[in-house]
Amino acid sequence: MKSFSTIGIREDIQKALDVLGFTSPTPVQLQTIPLLLDGHNDLIGLAQTGTGKTAAFGLPIIQLVDPKKKIPQALVLCPTRELCLQVSKDLDAFSRFTTPGIRTVAVYGGANIVNQIKDLQRGAHIIVATPGRLLDLIRRRDANISAIETLVLDEADEMLQMGFQDELNAILAETPASKRTVLFSATMPREVVSISQKYMRDPIEITVGDRNTGTENVEHIYYVVQGHNRYAAMKRIADLNPDMYAIIFCRTRQETKDIAEHLIKDGYNAEALHGELSQAQRDQVMQRFRGNTLRLLVATDVAARGIDVKDLTHVINYNLPDEAANYTHRSGRTGRAGRTGVSVSFITPNERYKILEIERSIKRKFEKGRIPTGHEVCERQLLNHVATINNVEVAHERIQHFLPAITEALSGLSREELIARLLSLEFNRLLAYYRDAPDLNIKEIEKARRSPGGKEGKFQKHPPQGRIARYHFNIGKRDGVTPRVMLAELNEALGASNIKIGRIDIQRNSTTVEADSRFADVITKAFQGSSINGKFVTVTIDTAPGGRPVSRAKDFENRKKIGFAPKNQDRKPRQWAQSTARPI
Repeated sequence: MKSFSTIGIREDIQKALDVLGFTSPTPVQLQTIPLLLDGHNDLIGLAQTGTGKTAAFGLPIIQLVDPKKKIPQALVLCPTRELCLQVSKDLDAFSRFTTPGIRTVAVYGGANIVNQIKDLQRGAHIIVATPGRLLDLIRRRDANISAIETLVLDEADEMLQMGFQDELNAILAETPASKRTVLFSATMPREVVSISQKYMRDPIEITVGDRNTGTENVEHIYYVVQGHNRYAAMKRIADLNPDMYAIIFCRTRQETKDIAEHLIKDGYNAEALHGELSQAQRDQVMQRFRGNTLRLLVATDVAARGIDVKDLTHVINYNLPDEAANYTHRSGRTGRAGRTGVSVSFITPNERYKILEIERSIKRKFEKGRIPTGHEVCERQLLNHVATINNVEVAHERIQHFLPAITEALSGLSREELIARLLSLEFNRLLAYYRDAPDLNIKEIEKARRSPGGKEGKFQKHPPQGRIARYHFNIGKRDGVTPRVMLAELNEALGASNIKIGRIDIQRNSTTVEADSRFADVITKAFQGSSINGKFVTVTIDTAPGGRPVSRAKDFENRKKIGFAPKNQDRKPRQWAQSTARPI
Protein backbone atom coordinates (compact mmCIF):
# COMPACT_ATOMS: atom_id res chain seq x y z
CA MET A 1 0.00 0.00 0.00
CA LYS A 2 1.40 3.37 -1.02
CA SER A 3 1.81 6.21 1.46
CA PHE A 4 1.69 9.98 0.88
CA SER A 5 5.48 10.13 1.11
CA THR A 6 5.86 7.75 -1.84
CA ILE A 7 3.91 10.13 -4.08
CA GLY A 8 5.98 13.15 -3.08
CA ILE A 9 4.13 14.82 -0.19
CA ARG A 10 6.40 16.79 2.15
CA GLU A 11 6.96 15.68 5.76
CA ASP A 12 5.30 18.69 7.43
CA ILE A 13 2.15 18.13 5.36
CA GLN A 14 2.22 14.40 6.16
CA LYS A 15 2.25 15.31 9.84
CA ALA A 16 -1.03 17.18 9.37
CA LEU A 17 -2.48 14.22 7.47
CA ASP A 18 -1.54 11.89 10.32
CA VAL A 19 -3.42 14.12 12.76
CA LEU A 20 -6.45 14.02 10.44
CA GLY A 21 -6.26 10.22 10.25
CA PHE A 22 -5.32 10.03 6.55
CA THR A 23 -2.98 7.04 6.32
CA SER A 24 -2.91 6.30 2.58
CA PRO A 25 -3.97 8.09 -0.62
CA THR A 26 -7.27 7.39 -2.34
CA PRO A 27 -7.27 6.36 -6.03
CA VAL A 28 -7.94 9.90 -7.25
CA GLN A 29 -5.11 11.22 -5.05
CA LEU A 30 -2.71 8.53 -6.29
CA GLN A 31 -3.29 9.56 -9.89
CA THR A 32 -3.55 13.33 -9.43
CA ILE A 33 -0.96 14.40 -6.85
CA PRO A 34 2.20 13.26 -8.69
CA LEU A 35 1.04 14.98 -11.89
CA LEU A 36 0.33 18.26 -10.10
CA LEU A 37 3.64 18.14 -8.22
CA ASP A 38 5.93 17.19 -11.10
CA GLY A 39 4.36 18.55 -14.28
CA HIS A 40 2.89 21.70 -15.73
CA ASN A 41 -0.05 20.24 -17.65
CA ASP A 42 -3.63 21.27 -17.17
CA LEU A 43 -5.68 18.47 -15.66
CA ILE A 44 -9.27 17.22 -15.71
CA GLY A 45 -10.27 14.97 -12.83
CA LEU A 46 -13.52 13.01 -13.10
CA ALA A 47 -14.48 11.52 -9.77
CA GLN A 48 -17.51 11.31 -7.52
CA THR A 49 -17.95 13.41 -4.40
CA GLY A 50 -16.45 11.80 -1.34
CA THR A 51 -13.44 10.31 -3.16
CA GLY A 52 -10.88 12.75 -1.73
CA LYS A 53 -10.81 15.41 -4.46
CA THR A 54 -10.04 18.28 -2.08
CA ALA A 55 -6.82 16.66 -0.92
CA ALA A 56 -6.03 15.65 -4.51
CA PHE A 57 -5.66 19.28 -5.55
CA GLY A 58 -5.18 20.85 -2.11
CA LEU A 59 -2.03 19.02 -1.03
CA PRO A 60 -0.05 19.92 -4.19
CA ILE A 61 -1.23 23.55 -3.96
CA ILE A 62 0.02 23.85 -0.36
CA GLN A 63 3.33 22.23 -1.23
CA LEU A 64 3.92 24.50 -4.25
CA VAL A 65 2.89 27.79 -2.60
CA ASP A 66 5.75 30.09 -1.60
CA PRO A 67 4.81 31.52 1.84
CA LYS A 68 7.30 34.37 1.39
CA LYS A 69 5.27 35.81 -1.47
CA LYS A 70 2.39 37.78 0.06
CA ILE A 71 0.19 37.54 -3.03
CA PRO A 72 -2.51 35.07 -4.11
CA GLN A 73 -0.81 32.16 -5.86
CA ALA A 74 -3.75 29.77 -6.13
CA LEU A 75 -7.50 30.23 -6.68
CA VAL A 76 -10.14 27.58 -5.99
CA LEU A 77 -13.63 28.30 -7.34
CA CYS A 78 -16.57 26.46 -5.75
CA PRO A 79 -20.28 26.44 -6.65
CA THR A 80 -21.66 27.09 -3.14
CA ARG A 81 -20.68 28.83 0.08
CA GLU A 82 -20.90 25.53 1.99
CA LEU A 83 -18.32 23.90 -0.28
CA CYS A 84 -16.22 27.08 -0.22
CA LEU A 85 -16.08 27.00 3.58
CA GLN A 86 -15.38 23.26 3.61
CA VAL A 87 -12.49 23.51 1.13
CA SER A 88 -11.00 26.47 3.00
CA LYS A 89 -11.24 24.58 6.28
CA ASP A 90 -9.54 21.52 4.75
CA LEU A 91 -6.69 23.58 3.27
CA ASP A 92 -6.09 25.18 6.68
CA ALA A 93 -5.97 21.72 8.24
CA PHE A 94 -3.53 20.39 5.61
CA SER A 95 -1.16 23.36 6.13
CA ARG A 96 -1.27 23.59 9.93
CA PHE A 97 2.39 22.56 10.38
CA THR A 98 3.91 24.47 7.45
CA THR A 99 6.49 27.12 8.42
CA PRO A 100 6.05 29.96 7.73
CA GLY A 101 2.29 29.64 7.68
CA ILE A 102 0.10 29.66 4.60
CA ARG A 103 -2.99 31.90 4.68
CA THR A 104 -6.18 30.72 3.00
CA VAL A 105 -9.04 33.23 2.65
CA ALA A 106 -12.61 32.20 1.84
CA VAL A 107 -14.85 34.72 0.05
CA TYR A 108 -18.49 33.89 -0.58
CA GLY A 109 -21.90 35.54 -0.78
CA GLY A 110 -24.18 35.98 2.20
CA ALA A 111 -21.37 37.06 4.54
CA ASN A 112 -19.96 40.47 5.45
CA ILE A 113 -17.97 41.66 2.44
CA VAL A 114 -16.05 44.26 4.51
CA ASN A 115 -14.54 41.51 6.70
CA GLN A 116 -13.58 39.52 3.61
CA ILE A 117 -11.88 42.58 2.10
CA LYS A 118 -9.88 43.03 5.31
CA ASP A 119 -8.84 39.35 5.20
CA LEU A 120 -7.59 39.79 1.65
CA GLN A 121 -5.71 42.98 2.54
CA ARG A 122 -3.83 41.14 5.31
CA GLY A 123 -2.41 38.87 2.62
CA ALA A 124 -3.66 35.61 1.13
CA HIS A 125 -1.65 32.85 -0.48
CA ILE A 126 -4.76 30.88 -1.51
CA ILE A 127 -8.24 32.25 -2.27
CA VAL A 128 -11.23 29.91 -2.10
CA ALA A 129 -14.29 31.62 -3.55
CA THR A 130 -17.74 31.40 -5.03
CA PRO A 131 -17.92 33.02 -8.50
CA GLY A 132 -20.43 35.78 -7.71
CA ARG A 133 -18.69 37.20 -4.66
CA LEU A 134 -15.19 36.95 -6.19
CA LEU A 135 -16.28 38.82 -9.31
CA ASP A 136 -17.76 41.54 -7.10
CA LEU A 137 -14.44 41.87 -5.25
CA ILE A 138 -12.47 41.96 -8.51
CA ARG A 139 -14.64 44.77 -9.84
CA ARG A 140 -14.13 46.66 -6.58
CA ARG A 141 -10.37 46.10 -7.06
CA ASP A 142 -10.24 44.39 -3.68
CA ALA A 143 -9.15 41.02 -5.08
CA ASN A 144 -6.17 40.61 -7.38
CA ILE A 145 -5.79 37.27 -9.17
CA SER A 146 -3.46 38.49 -11.93
CA ALA A 147 -0.49 36.49 -10.61
CA ILE A 148 -2.08 33.17 -9.65
CA GLU A 149 -0.19 30.08 -10.75
CA THR A 150 -2.93 27.49 -10.22
CA LEU A 151 -6.68 27.74 -10.85
CA VAL A 152 -8.98 24.98 -9.62
CA LEU A 153 -12.59 24.67 -10.79
CA ASP A 154 -14.10 22.41 -8.12
CA GLU A 155 -17.37 20.66 -9.04
CA ALA A 156 -17.40 22.49 -12.36
CA ASP A 157 -20.55 20.73 -13.56
CA GLU A 158 -22.51 22.08 -10.61
CA MET A 159 -21.19 25.60 -11.16
CA LEU A 160 -22.42 25.55 -14.74
CA GLN A 161 -25.76 24.01 -13.78
CA MET A 162 -26.23 26.85 -11.31
CA GLY A 163 -25.79 29.42 -14.07
CA PHE A 164 -22.27 30.73 -13.34
CA GLN A 165 -21.09 30.62 -16.97
CA ASP A 166 -20.85 34.41 -17.36
CA GLU A 167 -19.12 34.86 -13.99
CA LEU A 168 -16.57 32.15 -14.86
CA ASN A 169 -15.82 33.82 -18.19
CA ALA A 170 -15.26 37.20 -16.49
CA ILE A 171 -13.08 35.73 -13.72
CA LEU A 172 -10.94 33.64 -16.08
CA ALA A 173 -10.31 36.75 -18.18
CA GLU A 174 -8.55 38.27 -15.12
CA THR A 175 -6.15 35.34 -14.69
CA PRO A 176 -2.72 35.03 -16.38
CA ALA A 177 -2.40 32.90 -19.49
CA SER A 178 0.57 31.07 -17.92
CA LYS A 179 -1.49 29.57 -15.06
CA ARG A 180 -2.23 25.89 -14.72
CA THR A 181 -5.96 25.04 -14.76
CA VAL A 182 -7.29 22.05 -12.85
CA LEU A 183 -10.91 21.05 -13.35
CA PHE A 184 -12.71 18.56 -11.11
CA SER A 185 -16.18 17.31 -11.89
CA ALA A 186 -18.42 14.38 -10.98
CA THR A 187 -19.97 14.33 -14.46
CA MET A 188 -18.83 15.54 -17.87
CA PRO A 189 -21.75 17.31 -19.58
CA ARG A 190 -21.16 19.27 -22.77
CA GLU A 191 -20.90 22.55 -20.86
CA VAL A 192 -17.88 21.24 -18.93
CA VAL A 193 -16.36 19.95 -22.17
CA SER A 194 -16.81 23.46 -23.60
CA ILE A 195 -15.00 25.01 -20.61
CA SER A 196 -12.10 22.57 -20.99
CA GLN A 197 -11.79 23.28 -24.72
CA LYS A 198 -11.93 27.04 -24.26
CA TYR A 199 -9.73 27.58 -21.22
CA MET A 200 -7.39 24.58 -20.92
CA ARG A 201 -4.26 23.61 -22.83
CA ASP A 202 -3.97 19.92 -23.76
CA PRO A 203 -5.31 18.74 -20.39
CA ILE A 204 -4.53 15.32 -19.00
CA GLU A 205 -7.74 13.52 -18.07
CA ILE A 206 -7.91 11.39 -14.92
CA THR A 207 -11.00 9.24 -14.43
CA VAL A 208 -11.72 7.33 -11.23
CA GLY A 209 -14.43 4.80 -12.06
CA ASP A 210 -16.56 5.20 -15.17
CA ARG A 211 -17.72 8.56 -16.44
CA ASN A 212 -20.98 9.91 -15.04
CA THR A 213 -21.47 6.91 -12.75
CA GLY A 214 -22.42 6.71 -9.11
CA THR A 215 -20.19 5.61 -6.29
CA GLU A 216 -19.73 1.87 -5.77
CA ASN A 217 -20.53 2.17 -2.07
CA VAL A 218 -24.14 3.30 -2.53
CA GLU A 219 -27.14 0.97 -2.67
CA HIS A 220 -29.96 2.32 -4.84
CA ILE A 221 -33.54 1.46 -3.83
CA TYR A 222 -36.85 2.74 -5.16
CA TYR A 223 -40.39 2.42 -3.82
CA VAL A 224 -43.50 2.69 -5.99
CA VAL A 225 -46.32 4.52 -4.19
CA GLN A 226 -49.42 6.48 -4.99
CA GLY A 227 -48.66 10.19 -4.98
CA HIS A 228 -50.76 10.95 -1.91
CA ASN A 229 -48.90 8.24 0.05
CA ARG A 230 -45.41 9.58 -0.64
CA TYR A 231 -44.98 11.30 2.75
CA ALA A 232 -46.42 8.35 4.70
CA ALA A 233 -44.08 5.98 2.86
CA MET A 234 -41.07 8.16 3.64
CA LYS A 235 -42.04 8.18 7.32
CA ARG A 236 -42.11 4.37 7.37
CA ILE A 237 -38.64 4.13 5.86
CA ALA A 238 -37.37 6.65 8.41
CA ASP A 239 -39.03 4.75 11.27
CA LEU A 240 -37.62 1.45 9.97
CA ASN A 241 -34.11 2.94 10.25
CA PRO A 242 -33.90 4.46 13.77
CA ASP A 243 -30.29 5.53 13.21
CA MET A 244 -31.01 7.29 9.91
CA TYR A 245 -28.83 10.35 9.25
CA ALA A 246 -29.97 11.73 5.92
CA ILE A 247 -30.57 14.53 3.45
CA ILE A 248 -34.09 14.58 2.00
CA PHE A 249 -34.09 16.13 -1.48
CA CYS A 250 -37.16 18.03 -2.70
CA ARG A 251 -37.88 19.87 -5.93
CA THR A 252 -38.96 23.27 -4.64
CA ARG A 253 -38.19 25.63 -1.79
CA GLN A 254 -41.82 25.50 -0.64
CA GLU A 255 -41.79 21.72 -0.60
CA THR A 256 -38.69 21.67 1.63
CA LYS A 257 -40.43 23.94 4.12
CA ASP A 258 -43.67 21.90 4.03
CA ILE A 259 -41.89 18.55 4.44
CA ALA A 260 -39.71 19.86 7.27
CA GLU A 261 -42.72 21.32 9.08
CA HIS A 262 -44.59 18.02 8.81
CA LEU A 263 -41.56 16.06 10.06
CA ILE A 264 -41.05 18.39 13.02
CA LYS A 265 -44.76 18.21 13.86
CA ASP A 266 -44.52 14.41 13.77
CA GLY A 267 -41.64 14.44 16.24
CA TYR A 268 -38.62 14.07 13.95
CA ASN A 269 -35.40 16.00 14.46
CA ALA A 270 -35.55 17.76 11.10
CA GLU A 271 -34.89 21.15 9.55
CA ALA A 272 -35.16 22.75 6.10
CA LEU A 273 -32.27 24.32 4.18
CA HIS A 274 -33.38 26.75 1.48
CA GLY A 275 -32.49 30.03 -0.16
CA GLU A 276 -34.62 32.23 2.12
CA LEU A 277 -32.36 31.54 5.11
CA SER A 278 -29.75 34.12 6.02
CA GLN A 279 -26.11 33.04 6.11
CA ALA A 280 -26.22 32.98 9.92
CA GLN A 281 -29.30 30.73 9.83
CA ARG A 282 -27.73 28.43 7.23
CA ASP A 283 -24.56 28.18 9.31
CA GLN A 284 -26.61 27.32 12.39
CA VAL A 285 -28.56 24.62 10.56
CA MET A 286 -25.38 23.12 9.08
CA GLN A 287 -23.57 23.24 12.43
CA ARG A 288 -26.40 21.26 14.01
CA PHE A 289 -26.47 18.82 11.09
CA ARG A 290 -22.72 18.24 11.05
CA GLY A 291 -22.79 17.86 14.83
CA ASN A 292 -25.41 15.08 14.59
CA THR A 293 -27.90 16.99 16.71
CA LEU A 294 -30.02 17.34 13.56
CA ARG A 295 -30.71 14.00 11.90
CA LEU A 296 -32.82 14.89 8.84
CA LEU A 297 -31.95 17.81 6.57
CA VAL A 298 -34.61 18.71 3.97
CA ALA A 299 -33.13 20.61 1.02
CA THR A 300 -33.33 21.42 -2.67
CA ASP A 301 -30.52 20.49 -5.06
CA VAL A 302 -29.24 24.08 -5.09
CA ALA A 303 -29.26 24.44 -1.29
CA ALA A 304 -27.52 21.09 -0.75
CA ARG A 305 -24.72 21.58 -3.27
CA GLY A 306 -21.36 21.63 -1.59
CA ILE A 307 -22.56 19.98 1.63
CA ASP A 308 -19.82 17.63 2.77
CA VAL A 309 -20.93 15.33 5.58
CA LYS A 310 -18.94 12.11 5.56
CA ASP A 311 -21.13 9.75 7.58
CA LEU A 312 -24.60 10.15 6.07
CA THR A 313 -26.45 6.83 6.11
CA HIS A 314 -29.12 7.74 3.55
CA VAL A 315 -30.02 10.11 0.78
CA ILE A 316 -33.78 10.32 0.23
CA ASN A 317 -35.22 11.46 -3.08
CA TYR A 318 -38.69 12.62 -2.08
CA ASN A 319 -39.06 13.43 -5.77
CA LEU A 320 -36.60 12.33 -8.43
CA PRO A 321 -34.65 15.13 -10.13
CA ASP A 322 -35.32 15.96 -13.76
CA GLU A 323 -31.69 15.34 -14.76
CA ALA A 324 -29.83 12.07 -14.18
CA ALA A 325 -26.69 14.10 -13.41
CA ASN A 326 -28.47 15.65 -10.43
CA TYR A 327 -29.25 12.16 -9.15
CA THR A 328 -25.52 11.41 -9.31
CA HIS A 329 -24.79 14.46 -7.16
CA ARG A 330 -27.54 13.57 -4.70
CA SER A 331 -26.56 9.94 -4.21
CA GLY A 332 -22.90 10.96 -3.96
CA ARG A 333 -23.64 12.67 -0.63
CA THR A 334 -23.69 9.26 1.04
CA GLY A 335 -21.22 6.35 0.80
CA ARG A 336 -18.28 8.72 1.24
CA ALA A 337 -14.76 8.11 2.52
CA GLY A 338 -15.06 4.33 2.20
CA ARG A 339 -18.38 4.09 4.03
CA THR A 340 -21.55 2.55 2.61
CA GLY A 341 -24.80 4.39 2.06
CA VAL A 342 -28.32 4.02 0.70
CA SER A 343 -30.07 6.20 -1.87
CA VAL A 344 -33.86 5.90 -1.52
CA SER A 345 -36.29 7.15 -4.17
CA PHE A 346 -40.08 7.39 -4.07
CA ILE A 347 -41.85 7.26 -7.43
CA THR A 348 -45.39 6.94 -8.73
CA PRO A 349 -46.26 4.22 -11.28
CA ASN A 350 -45.93 6.58 -14.23
CA GLU A 351 -42.39 7.55 -13.17
CA ARG A 352 -40.84 4.12 -13.64
CA TYR A 353 -39.19 5.28 -16.85
CA LYS A 354 -37.08 7.74 -14.82
CA ILE A 355 -35.53 4.84 -12.91
CA LEU A 356 -34.55 3.18 -16.19
CA GLU A 357 -33.01 6.42 -17.47
CA ILE A 358 -30.96 6.90 -14.30
CA GLU A 359 -29.83 3.25 -14.35
CA ARG A 360 -28.49 3.73 -17.87
CA SER A 361 -26.78 6.98 -16.88
CA ILE A 362 -25.07 5.85 -13.67
CA LYS A 363 -24.56 2.23 -14.78
CA ARG A 364 -26.05 0.92 -11.56
CA LYS A 365 -29.10 -1.26 -11.01
CA PHE A 366 -31.84 -0.18 -8.64
CA GLU A 367 -33.48 -2.56 -6.22
CA LYS A 368 -37.25 -2.34 -5.97
CA GLY A 369 -38.13 -2.04 -2.29
CA ARG A 370 -41.23 -3.04 -0.38
CA ILE A 371 -42.67 -0.47 2.00
CA PRO A 372 -42.76 -2.09 5.45
CA THR A 373 -46.03 -2.71 7.24
CA GLY A 374 -46.85 -0.94 10.48
CA HIS A 375 -46.16 -4.18 12.37
CA GLU A 376 -42.68 -4.47 10.84
CA VAL A 377 -41.84 -0.87 11.69
CA CYS A 378 -42.92 -1.28 15.32
CA GLU A 379 -40.99 -4.55 15.66
CA ARG A 380 -37.80 -2.97 14.29
CA GLN A 381 -38.12 0.03 16.63
CA LEU A 382 -38.76 -2.15 19.69
CA LEU A 383 -35.89 -4.52 18.96
CA ASN A 384 -33.56 -1.58 18.35
CA HIS A 385 -34.56 -0.13 21.71
CA VAL A 386 -33.98 -3.50 23.40
CA ALA A 387 -30.52 -3.69 21.82
CA THR A 388 -29.78 -0.20 23.17
CA ILE A 389 -30.84 -1.31 26.65
CA ASN A 390 -28.62 -4.40 26.43
CA ASN A 391 -25.61 -2.26 25.51
CA VAL A 392 -26.05 0.35 28.24
CA GLU A 393 -23.13 0.59 30.63
CA VAL A 394 -24.48 0.37 34.17
CA ALA A 395 -22.81 2.60 36.77
CA HIS A 396 -23.41 0.27 39.72
CA GLU A 397 -21.64 2.49 42.21
CA ARG A 398 -24.00 5.38 41.38
CA ILE A 399 -27.35 3.57 41.48
CA GLN A 400 -26.81 0.76 43.97
CA HIS A 401 -28.08 2.90 46.87
CA PHE A 402 -31.39 3.45 45.03
CA LEU A 403 -31.98 -0.15 43.91
CA PRO A 404 -33.65 -1.45 47.10
CA ALA A 405 -36.31 1.27 47.08
CA ILE A 406 -36.93 0.88 43.35
CA THR A 407 -37.09 -2.90 43.60
CA GLU A 408 -39.65 -2.59 46.41
CA ALA A 409 -41.75 -0.13 44.41
CA LEU A 410 -41.85 -2.49 41.40
CA SER A 411 -42.25 -5.73 43.35
CA GLY A 412 -45.93 -6.04 42.42
CA LEU A 413 -45.11 -6.33 38.69
CA SER A 414 -44.13 -9.54 36.94
CA ARG A 415 -41.17 -9.64 34.58
CA GLU A 416 -43.47 -9.52 31.53
CA GLU A 417 -45.54 -6.66 32.96
CA LEU A 418 -42.43 -4.65 33.72
CA ILE A 419 -41.08 -5.10 30.18
CA ALA A 420 -44.46 -4.21 28.68
CA ARG A 421 -44.72 -1.02 30.73
CA LEU A 422 -41.20 0.10 29.94
CA LEU A 423 -41.76 -0.37 26.21
CA SER A 424 -45.19 1.25 26.34
CA LEU A 425 -43.70 4.27 28.08
CA GLU A 426 -41.36 4.76 25.12
CA PHE A 427 -43.50 3.59 22.20
CA ASN A 428 -47.19 4.14 22.95
CA ARG A 429 -47.40 6.94 20.36
CA LEU A 430 -45.67 4.88 17.68
CA LEU A 431 -47.78 1.80 18.38
CA ALA A 432 -50.98 3.84 18.25
CA TYR A 433 -49.99 5.45 14.94
CA TYR A 434 -49.29 2.12 13.25
CA ARG A 435 -52.13 0.14 14.86
CA ASP A 436 -54.33 0.06 11.74
CA ALA A 437 -51.75 1.27 9.22
CA PRO A 438 -52.73 0.36 5.64
CA ASP A 439 -50.50 -1.38 3.14
CA LEU A 440 -48.87 1.36 1.04
CA ASN A 441 -47.37 -0.98 -1.56
CA ILE A 442 -48.77 -0.90 -5.07
CA LYS A 443 -49.63 -4.42 -6.09
CA GLU A 444 -48.15 -5.39 -9.45
CA ILE A 445 -50.76 -8.13 -9.92
CA GLU A 446 -53.44 -5.49 -10.30
CA LYS A 447 -51.81 -3.68 -13.22
CA ALA A 448 -54.17 -5.39 -15.65
CA ARG A 449 -57.15 -3.92 -13.84
CA ARG A 450 -56.30 -0.41 -14.92
CA SER A 451 -58.36 1.47 -17.44
CA PRO A 452 -58.88 0.15 -21.00
CA GLY A 453 -55.70 0.25 -23.04
CA GLY A 454 -53.59 0.31 -19.90
CA LYS A 455 -53.35 4.10 -19.92
CA GLU A 456 -53.43 5.87 -16.61
CA GLY A 457 -55.75 8.83 -16.42
CA LYS A 458 -58.30 7.24 -18.83
CA PHE A 459 -61.88 8.38 -18.13
CA GLN A 460 -65.22 7.16 -19.43
CA LYS A 461 -68.10 9.57 -19.96
CA HIS A 462 -71.23 9.15 -17.83
CA PRO A 463 -73.80 11.55 -16.42
CA PRO A 464 -73.54 12.14 -12.65
CA GLN A 465 -75.92 10.25 -10.42
CA GLY A 466 -76.30 12.45 -7.36
CA ARG A 467 -75.88 15.86 -5.89
CA ILE A 468 -73.00 17.81 -7.41
CA ALA A 469 -70.17 19.10 -5.25
CA ARG A 470 -67.39 21.44 -6.22
CA TYR A 471 -64.03 20.50 -4.74
CA HIS A 472 -61.61 23.41 -4.45
CA PHE A 473 -57.88 22.61 -4.48
CA ASN A 474 -55.21 25.13 -3.41
CA ILE A 475 -53.11 24.48 -6.52
CA GLY A 476 -53.32 25.98 -9.98
CA LYS A 477 -51.48 26.94 -13.14
CA ARG A 478 -48.55 28.48 -11.25
CA ASP A 479 -47.97 25.06 -9.65
CA GLY A 480 -47.82 23.34 -13.04
CA VAL A 481 -51.35 21.94 -12.88
CA THR A 482 -53.01 21.14 -16.21
CA PRO A 483 -56.23 19.19 -16.91
CA ARG A 484 -54.15 16.14 -17.76
CA VAL A 485 -52.14 16.43 -14.54
CA MET A 486 -55.32 16.83 -12.49
CA LEU A 487 -57.01 13.87 -14.16
CA ALA A 488 -53.97 11.69 -13.52
CA GLU A 489 -53.80 12.75 -9.85
CA LEU A 490 -57.53 12.12 -9.37
CA ASN A 491 -57.27 8.77 -11.08
CA GLU A 492 -54.34 7.73 -8.92
CA ALA A 493 -55.79 9.04 -5.66
CA LEU A 494 -59.32 7.69 -6.13
CA GLY A 495 -58.38 4.34 -7.61
CA ALA A 496 -61.37 2.04 -8.00
CA SER A 497 -63.93 4.31 -6.34
CA ASN A 498 -65.97 4.75 -9.57
CA ILE A 499 -66.46 8.45 -8.84
CA LYS A 500 -67.98 10.57 -11.61
CA ILE A 501 -65.78 13.54 -12.46
CA GLY A 502 -67.25 16.62 -14.14
CA ARG A 503 -65.77 19.93 -15.15
CA ILE A 504 -62.22 20.81 -14.09
CA ASP A 505 -61.60 24.56 -13.90
CA ILE A 506 -57.95 25.57 -13.40
CA GLN A 507 -57.08 29.11 -12.31
CA ARG A 508 -53.69 30.64 -11.47
CA ASN A 509 -53.69 29.61 -7.81
CA SER A 510 -56.59 27.18 -7.50
CA THR A 511 -58.44 24.36 -9.21
CA THR A 512 -62.13 23.44 -8.97
CA VAL A 513 -63.32 19.91 -9.75
CA GLU A 514 -66.98 18.94 -9.97
CA ALA A 515 -67.90 15.48 -8.73
CA ASP A 516 -70.63 13.49 -6.99
CA SER A 517 -71.06 14.89 -3.46
CA ARG A 518 -71.72 11.43 -2.00
CA PHE A 519 -67.99 10.77 -2.25
CA ALA A 520 -66.88 13.89 -0.34
CA ASP A 521 -65.26 11.88 2.45
CA VAL A 522 -63.50 9.60 -0.04
CA ILE A 523 -62.03 12.52 -2.00
CA THR A 524 -60.89 14.55 1.00
CA LYS A 525 -59.34 11.47 2.61
CA ALA A 526 -57.60 10.47 -0.63
CA PHE A 527 -55.83 13.82 -0.85
CA GLN A 528 -55.12 14.24 2.87
CA GLY A 529 -51.39 14.82 3.37
CA SER A 530 -50.68 14.48 -0.36
CA SER A 531 -48.72 16.81 -2.60
CA ILE A 532 -48.99 17.65 -6.29
CA ASN A 533 -45.90 18.96 -8.08
CA GLY A 534 -44.25 19.54 -4.72
CA LYS A 535 -47.07 21.50 -3.04
CA PHE A 536 -49.16 20.07 -0.20
CA VAL A 537 -52.81 19.91 -1.13
CA THR A 538 -55.82 21.16 0.82
CA VAL A 539 -59.41 20.50 -0.34
CA THR A 540 -62.56 22.46 0.50
CA ILE A 541 -66.07 21.56 -0.69
CA ASP A 542 -69.11 23.47 -1.97
CA THR A 543 -72.26 21.47 -2.68
CA ALA A 544 -74.84 22.42 -5.29
CA PRO A 545 -78.04 24.19 -4.16
CA GLY A 546 -80.96 22.01 -3.19
CA GLY A 547 -80.47 18.83 -1.26
CA ARG A 548 -81.50 16.22 -3.74
CA PRO A 549 -79.83 14.78 -6.82
CA VAL A 550 -79.26 17.51 -9.40
CA SER A 551 -79.97 16.88 -13.04
CA ARG A 552 -77.75 18.36 -15.76
CA ALA A 553 -80.39 20.92 -16.83
CA LYS A 554 -81.34 21.80 -13.27
CA ASP A 555 -77.72 22.21 -12.34
CA PHE A 556 -77.32 24.69 -15.22
CA GLU A 557 -80.23 26.74 -13.87
CA ASN A 558 -78.81 26.65 -10.34
CA ARG A 559 -75.38 27.69 -11.56
CA LYS A 560 -76.94 30.54 -13.55
CA LYS A 561 -78.72 31.84 -10.43
CA ILE A 562 -75.54 31.92 -8.36
CA GLY A 563 -73.31 33.32 -11.08
CA PHE A 564 -71.70 30.16 -12.39
CA ALA A 565 -73.44 30.00 -15.77
CA PRO A 566 -71.10 29.80 -18.76
CA LYS A 567 -70.94 32.84 -21.04
CA ASN A 568 -72.14 30.88 -24.06
CA GLN A 569 -75.50 29.56 -22.85
CA ASP A 570 -76.24 27.82 -26.14
CA ARG A 571 -73.23 25.52 -25.99
CA LYS A 572 -73.76 21.79 -25.76
CA PRO A 573 -74.06 20.32 -22.26
CA ARG A 574 -70.65 19.22 -21.11
CA GLN A 575 -69.93 15.55 -20.68
CA TRP A 576 -69.17 13.84 -17.41
CA ALA A 577 -66.36 11.42 -16.77
CA GLN A 578 -66.01 8.43 -14.54
CA SER A 579 -62.67 7.29 -13.20
CA THR A 580 -61.96 3.73 -14.26
CA ALA A 581 -58.63 3.39 -12.50
CA ARG A 582 -58.02 0.60 -10.06
CA PRO A 583 -55.55 0.32 -7.16
CA ILE A 584 -52.14 -0.60 -8.53
